[in-house]
Amino acid sequence: MCGIFGVICASDPSVDRALARRLALSLLKYSETRGGEAAGIAIHDGDRIEVLKQGGSVSEFLANPKLGAMLDGALDNYDRRRRAGMGGALAIAGHSRLATNGAQSNVDNNQPVLTRGAVALHNGIIVNDRAIEARHPQLVRRGELDSEVLAGLLRAHLDQKKDLIEAARETFAEIQGSASIAMLFDDLDAMLLATNTGSLFQLTGDSGRLIAFASERFILQRVLEDRELSRGLGDCQLEQIRAGHALAVHLSDLRRRAFALAPAPGPGRQDEPPGGDFAPNGHSVAIVDQSPRPDRLKRCTKCILPETYPFVEFDEQGVCHYCRTWKQITPKGEQALLDAVEPYRSKDGSPDVIVAFSGGRDSSYGLHYVKKNLGMNPVAFTYDWGMVTDLARRNQARICGKLGVEHIIRSADIIAKRRYVRKNVEAWLKRPEIGMVTLFMAGDKEFYAHARALRKETGIKLVIFCTGNMIEDAPYKTGLMGVRHDDHGNTLTGMSLRNKVGMLTYFAKNYLRNPAYLNESLLDTANAFWQTFVVKDDFLYLYHYLPWHEDTIVDTIRREYDWEVAEDTTTTWRIGDGTAPFYNYIYQTIAGFTEDEVMLANMVREGHLDREEALRRAYEYGRPRWPSIREYAQLIGFSAEEALQIINAAPKRY
Repeated sequence: MCGIFGVICASDPSVDRALARRLALSLLKYSETRGGEAAGIAIHDGDRIEVLKQGGSVSEFLANPKLGAMLDGALDNYDRRRRAGMGGALAIAGHSRLATNGAQSNVDNNQPVLTRGAVALHNGIIVNDRAIEARHPQLVRRGELDSEVLAGLLRAHLDQKKDLIEAARETFAEIQGSASIAMLFDDLDAMLLATNTGSLFQLTGDSGRLIAFASERFILQRVLEDRELSRGLGDCQLEQIRAGHALAVHLSDLRRRAFALAPAPGPGRQDEPPGGDFAPNGHSVAIVDQSPRPDRLKRCTKCILPETYPFVEFDEQGVCHYCRTWKQITPKGEQALLDAVEPYRSKDGSPDVIVAFSGGRDSSYGLHYVKKNLGMNPVAFTYDWGMVTDLARRNQARICGKLGVEHIIRSADIIAKRRYVRKNVEAWLKRPEIGMVTLFMAGDKEFYAHARALRKETGIKLVIFCTGNMIEDAPYKTGLMGVRHDDHGNTLTGMSLRNKVGMLTYFAKNYLRNPAYLNESLLDTANAFWQTFVVKDDFLYLYHYLPWHEDTIVDTIRREYDWEVAEDTTTTWRIGDGTAPFYNYIYQTIAGFTEDEVMLANMVREGHLDREEALRRAYEYGRPRWPSIREYAQLIGFSAEEALQIINAAPKRY
């Protein structure tokens, strides 16, 4: 189960701020035994409640400089309020997560939970959260957490009853499962501690001006075993908040009200005064979530590129320079394409063109177009390097079968290729560097060499690649290496010497910084660079000639061939590539955007869709593809959960 903990200090000059800081950090550290998938903290300094949370271990959270800055800022404000006689307290509450409901890689699935006017930390599992949502349609959760439903329910009862004690009782009467909670409110000068299992313990200093709490007695005992902390706390009383009981604590003076969550039946008990002193006070403080979130990024007001996009610059109107310098895409046209292929047409119906065929949407439409519209006799060619998905293979079979097209497959040493990828993924995880993600895809670049070899083997001189679509151009890949992308004339071999040298320099520096990259994949990676950027090609790129319209392409192949889409995403781009879900998750988590967002921004510039639709699609496409990510990890041979934990804790560009 998860661990919750916290410290509450009264507005009193005798309270040592350094002690409060160290105590909070010690409780965070000691609570790591309760769960290491995510961590978070909420700090109420009298003026506002600040929240910070992230995926990854408590140790990684402790290393986040934003945590220290937030603590110091709150303590400074606490001191200022004390000196000015303004009252108010300092309340710090935190959480270490053992993931139960919802993946920790989604920040909305981590705690503290923010609901309307409240911040909650929850240890336990609510098993009837769906039923509660059905009874209370006003409850809207952003993530998958049952804790979010619990917090929203208690806040709703507080709004209705205007009494924290009655709200807590109503909530615990409605939930099924286990719950130990700590809650702060924007309009109530109190913290609620409540449990139906007894997994909540409190430690009170001898002065009564400081309270600490945690999910286990052992955690508070470790605090007492720390000589420096124990000396600062003095004589302490450690006691359990018993199952079915709660504690409401005034933040200003630490007056406490203990109460049972299930009051005795009847008209009331004489020893239970009303809880009116724990009613909302009408004075609201701000709740500020300081957690890094890509959905809060500043974006171009014309397209959707975020502020984390490499080399992006915004003008006074918020328009990015990529929009300001965009040149409308002008394909050469169908007649130019007909003229280009005419010399290669066979006179006897024999094969006259090789079409590179991944099974993705662009190559599927391309093979259809070459056969149906150009009237040529293609041979489809696929290079399987171990990352062609079963979905792609089924789509290849559908289209080749219906078109009556020969399908030639060249297969790599797939076991070796996957081993190379695994070693580079493992190297990357040792030192996450976002520009090095491209190494994961280096193994597929041999398809250029195989296309050249197949041309010699078959005697077919014309090879068509169904690429060249500038809407799918990806200059961010070099940009994330610190290399400003030059115009490459729609082919990678046309990339400028400056860009190529910049990329090689970047790779060399990172190989030196991280010797784990110096593994058996090195020659394979070097060959990929050579085949992609150095060897001159004379292939024909279909979308240099044809306009690219996503709806036309997808509608055609879906209608004509029952082309299959993925079940875990609404995008149709790269769904036949097993690496895409993993590297897009890295891009989204660390840089705040995916390759789909780059494509959508280009589609806005080309007039294919408006900005609002692009933002909607970006949200849909950006959702992590968990089944595909786990399948990729299984194929390659690394732990998906360990990798996700490292990615979540890696430094962000936002």
